[in-house]
Amino acid sequence: MTAVGDIGGISTIPGTSSTDRRAVISLLRRLRSDEGQTNPLPVWEELRSMGDVVRAPWGGYFVTGFKACSQVLRGRNWLVPDFAWQERRPDQERWEAPATREMTRTLIRLNAPAHTCQRRSLGNPFDRSSIEDMRPGVAALVSGLLDGLEDRLRADGEADFVSLVAEQLPIHTVGRWIGIDPEDHARILDFTHRQVYAQELLPAKSELAISAQATLEMRAYFTGLIRHRRANPGHDALTGLIHYWDSQYPDDRAAADRVIYDLTMFITIASLETTSVLLANIAWLLTRDPSRADWLRRHPEHIDDAIEETLRYDPPIFVNSRIAADDTVLAGVPMAKDTTVHVLYGAAAHDPRRNPSPGVFDIRRGGGHLAFGGGAHYCLGAGLARLEARELLAQLLERFPTLRPSAPPSYDTSRVVFRRITSLKVTV
Repeated sequence: MTAVGDIGGISTIPGTSSTDRRAVISLLRRLRSDEGQTNPLPVWEELRSMGDVVRAPWGGYFVTGFKACSQVLRGRNWLVPDFAWQERRPDQERWEAPATREMTRTLIRLNAPAHTCQRRSLGNPFDRSSIEDMRPGVAALVSGLLDGLEDRLRADGEADFVSLVAEQLPIHTVGRWIGIDPEDHARILDFTHRQVYAQELLPAKSELAISAQATLEMRAYFTGLIRHRRANPGHDALTGLIHYWDSQYPDDRAAADRVIYDLTMFITIASLETTSVLLANIAWLLTRDPSRADWLRRHPEHIDDAIEETLRYDPPIFVNSRIAADDTVLAGVPMAKDTTVHVLYGAAAHDPRRNPSPGVFDIRRGGGHLAFGGGAHYCLGAGLARLEARELLAQLLERFPTLRPSAPPSYDTSRVVFRRITSLKVTV
């Protein structure tokens, strides 16, 4: 039983024809296939052809048009599904899952004022000045990882770009910022890959069980890390969080530790898979066509444009959910308070009304995307992800002029929310 594979048993929703329902189910199943993950563009096009707002088989709506998606992400009358909303759901068992509750305490599932308070404690950690300070360190990390890639290519003639580079750069970067022992990187990646299943649209019980075990491991690791850092302060972001929240809760160490844990855990795991997918997509989309990489090598001033077009063309996240704060109308469709909508990032970015000829990968497009969200929940680490992508792409173009994929990417096809590229074999 899977999030999409099981929806065939859901009853028809009033006001939705069985034909539309079957079509949507079929499209969602296609997203869970190798074909759909590798090339979701036909799925986005068919969903958009049904309208800017499309009924979901289990209730609520998918939002496909760029303008409507942007309105939801940026509008103050759209909330994230927090504890208060979950407590009003009839299916309480779903929301009592340990992994679900753990993530509902983090920034991604907090509304004001709790979200405002926690976000303010972080300041703007990846502003322009901070990014420039981090650039030499990230450049050195990229260089070291590409040394490893080169060694593997020389030895075997082929290498996995994901395991050697795309997965490693994000954990090394955020690990250095927070102050994580490199020996712990593999452990963190492992439980991150397993914990994320709880954030699927309709996770199966088996997936929730996997996430529950990963959550226990995650909690044990980060609480231990915080305890160790209290005893051994450093010059890192975690030490700063400890000082700040201890001052906010001078008489309640447990309350301070809960917030520090939620922030540290979330910032770490949220920066891993999404950035890894971006980095792997850069390698895939820019080297499978040698003329594309050659042009960019001759025009390095367009490296940032190439990154933005990669984010638009194939975003790391397929779906994000919001809740109507009040009765409202979206793209002409009336919606009652508490209605759930699922923003489809890829469909929005391929809306021809916003990006003409959306199926064409055009580095000089200058188009728009929503890959980092919008509004109060705009991605905290957007600047950091762009820095990693920029340094990697610049060095990749310089050091590997003949790099090319030897096979298309492999995906974790059990997901439709947070994507994961499990492998990308490359050669020279």
